[in-house]
Amino acid sequence: MSVLYLLALLVALGGMTVLDWHFHLFFWRSPLRATLVLGIGVLFFLVWDLAGIGLGIFYRGETTLMTGVQLAPELPLEEFFFLTFLCYLTMNLMQAIRLVLARRAVQ
Repeated sequence: MSVLYLLALLVALGGMTVLDWHFHLFFWRSPLRATLVLGIGVLFFLVWDLAGIGLGIFYRGETTLMTGVQLAPELPLEEFFFLTFLCYLTMNLMQAIRLVLARRAVQ
């Protein structure tokens, strides 16, 4: 067991937070809406994962890089943080694209 993958995900989430703070992309633009959107996104993908696990499509691969803690059968702790990172990255990226396009339209 190792916390290496979880640590990498937490560092990546920290980087997303710094970018969000610096450019006011998601949480720093609208905290309540961002919390709601991120929560719904993570919940959607967790349900998706659980459905895939139930159908035998998804399974937990064995690796020494993960903690071994499971939130449910075949659902590792790291998956929650990965899905949070994925949704946060998407929202930051979408808002960054909107800001760039709006700035170009003004010029």
